[in-house]
Amino acid sequence: MEGSVRGMVRLKGSKNLHRWTKEVGLALLVLIFSIVASIFLGEFTFLKGSEAIYKGLFRFLRITLLLCLPLYLLFPIFEGLGRVVQRKNEAFFQVKEKQELEIHPVKHWLIRPLQGIGIGLLFGMKLLSVLQVMTGTTTRASLLIPTGQFQPGRFLIVTGITILISLLPSTLWTLDDMGIRYFNRKNQEIKMIGKYAGTLMPILFGFYGAWSLFSEFQKTQAFIYLFQIVIILYPPFTIFSVFHTHFVQKREEILLERLFIEKGNFTDDERVPMVKKEIQDMKATLNKK
Repeated sequence: MEGSVRGMVRLKGSKNLHRWTKEVGLALLVLIFSIVASIFLGEFTFLKGSEAIYKGLFRFLRITLLLCLPLYLLFPIFEGLGRVVQRKNEAFFQVKEKQELEIHPVKHWLIRPLQGIGIGLLFGMKLLSVLQVMTGTTTRASLLIPTGQFQPGRFLIVTGITILISLLPSTLWTLDDMGIRYFNRKNQEIKMIGKYAGTLMPILFGFYGAWSLFSEFQKTQAFIYLFQIVIILYPPFTIFSVFHTHFVQKREEILLERLFIEKGNFTDDERVPMVKKEIQDMKATLNKK
């Protein structure tokens, strides 16, 4: 009996390892490539020689943890969203047919990592502008570019930006992945919250942030810096995207309880009778799209 239990545990652990290796394999390959390239090419990711191994891995783990750990703040965030929407006499509701809680290569390996990187570039440039106003001195975009040396100012900036990046897109992704829609009782409109705001806007913001690099550096140098930044950030953002999906899969019921804690927010099977017909009509329209 004990042997069979151990065998089942090993089998389950082997399946989980295989699944995770498959889902984050591309991110790990890019990480390995960046480290090897830094060793042989020198400062490919702002690190050189053997320091690319331990410093590169530490940087990767630090950014990944700063992205993944704030996901636990989604519980109070969703509770707050439910209360705010209820006070406005509006509501959230869930369309189960629109749920997307599976890993999709294009979305999780390309679109969402680029969204996170784009928001990071935007936040970084905006924060530099704020620092420039507060200090009265010129704050250059080069402060955001890694140097391989520990700099307290840059460390705090990157840490703060990383946590904000984690919370903003993950909130939109979660609402979209769980099939949450926003219902306006006044005009009887149903809106998709994160579909376009969470897809197009971050990428456009990223172009804006990248343009700031071109305003400070020559085109060739700016392209090189941008490529290096993407190579550095792609592995942690890809793992963050995959981890987020598994996080929502396991905690969907808790998140729904927090979001629907107030009366007026409802799931597919708990519609308010007064708006039942309108919601069914709206859902039929959504399903046709």
